[in-house]
Amino acid sequence: MLQKQSGYHTLLIFIVAACALWLVTHLLIPFCSGMTNTEPILWWFLLGGSGVFLPLLLCGFWLLRREGFQWSRITWTERLRFRRMTAKDWAWGLGGILLIGLANTLILAMFHALGVTFDPTPPFMRFEPLTPGRYWLLAVWLPYWLLNIFGEEIVWRGVIFPRQETAFGRYAWLVQAVGWSIFHIAFGWQLFVSLLPILCILPYTVQRQKNSWIGVLIHAGLNGPAFLAIAFGLL
Repeated sequence: MLQKQSGYHTLLIFIVAACALWLVTHLLIPFCSGMTNTEPILWWFLLGGSGVFLPLLLCGFWLLRREGFQWSRITWTERLRFRRMTAKDWAWGLGGILLIGLANTLILAMFHALGVTFDPTPPFMRFEPLTPGRYWLLAVWLPYWLLNIFGEEIVWRGVIFPRQETAFGRYAWLVQAVGWSIFHIAFGWQLFVSLLPILCILPYTVQRQKNSWIGVLIHAGLNGPAFLAIAFGLL
């Protein structure tokens, strides 16, 4: 049975996840990188995937079991709302990507106009473009990326969001945006500011269309190409 997600429980689950993310990014990654003299980005892929997004995904499965849902096609399409994408869904998803890209461009332009140095990349995500001896990082990145995208979209949009809608109705996307923002605090204020457009637009479009695949489309459509562009020296 679908349960309501109160404001208290929303804060609790996002704060716990935010603490795990802070622990990984501020303590474990610097420690492991320093001990092994390896790139922090490697440990972000390893520890972010196994220490944050995999546990998040397992937590989502546990919450579903507590509601009495078994893993099935019906659960996937009706409870988690991963439904076949319609033309309208694609339009909202691709439109969301374009709007987020425009908003990020305006944010960068604003800081440039103010003469403020703005570098949204936190230390643990910085890396040089890949060279022939470092292409193996792509093999480490791919499982991390899948855990990141599907861990967040299955749990935040699939499991938690419908619960929030039963409690907050048409404003559930705003509650979701606040919670998702809390989760990203560990990334530092500059990356947090650059993420504000996706933190608001993605939940709104998912609630508007009631299809969690839109969240995957927007999240993966921005996250994956951005990393690959940096990895191959295009940005």
